Amino acid sequence: MSSLLPLCYYVHMESEIPKNFALIGVGGYIAPRHLQAIKDTGNKLVAALDPKDSVGILDRYFPEASFFTEFERFERHIEKLRRQASGEEIHYISICSPNYLHDSHIRFALRMGANAICEKPLVIKPWNLDALSDLEHELNKGKINTVLQLRTHQTIIDLKNKIDTEPMHHKYDIDLTYITPRGKWYGVSWKGDYEKSGGVTMNIGIHFFDMLIWIFGKPQFYQVHHISDTKAGGFIELEKARVRWFLSVDKNDLPNQNQEGNKAFRLLTIDGREFEFSEGFTDLHTEVYKRTLLGEGFKIEDVKPSIKLVYDISNSFPISTDSLLHPFLHNVK
Repeated sequence: MSSLLPLCYYVHMESEIPKNFALIGVGGYIAPRHLQAIKDTGNKLVAALDPKDSVGILDRYFPEASFFTEFERFERHIEKLRRQASGEEIHYISICSPNYLHDSHIRFALRMGANAICEKPLVIKPWNLDALSDLEHELNKGKINTVLQLRTHQTIIDLKNKIDTEPMHHKYDIDLTYITPRGKWYGVSWKGDYEKSGGVTMNIGIHFFDMLIWIFGKPQFYQVHHISDTKAGGFIELEKARVRWFLSVDKNDLPNQNQEGNKAFRLLTIDGREFEFSEGFTDLHTEVYKRTLLGEGFKIEDVKPSIKLVYDISNSFPISTDSLLHPFLHNVK
């Protein structure tokens, strides 16, 4: 049974008065997916912020949006709209800023009386989730939502339904491999700074760990076999699965057929069989926005298990082992 919402809900939603959006980090890599989702759901971007002014992408979606390079002026504008006549205020603030700023920008959204839609990871340190939850309840104005787009992928939904309904005769043996090559810029940017990104496992792996926990249950045991600025690998035992995993931004880890053109490599095998989910990613942010606008967005409680697991992994010392080692780690020195 699909968890996607019925079409009638979308028709009803799109017939309502458009919501006013603001977006923080509009110059970032992921921002176009949020701009597309705002547009696809029939809403309006009123204001955008980015410290860099290379934001011509706005012309494609919302050329009339006010743009700011300084947070103080952006904040003043949002506050002015909040105090004006009803209908001018910002209803949602989309957050695409660097990971370490997410919780600060979420607090800003709540204090402006707006709902937050924050890119993953919601935070990089799990104890900040409790502080955000407390503020959400204290202010009781806006809701905190995050982007877990793999949970809206139909193939992954079908897999979860299959795992949930079929008798469990054994724990599934899973290998997860994700290599998305990045150039030298990556290490110089905030993404290569552990204190700002949470490390490679948080930056490129958090949505995969969330997916695995959502489908196969809570973590029971984990080991880290390798961790560095560019790659990490280890083992996780979940309620219904044993997972060997490997994540990397190093092009040297790519299989030969992917090295030409630096093509990303994504592979998930379950009991030796390849699980194909490389297609169908185009509109997932729009699906997340549709759910969120209907009050069915992904909340703090949804992300807690994966945030805690990834934080613990990132702060663990690697151990030597052979029996649980991911195959790609045999070639890592």
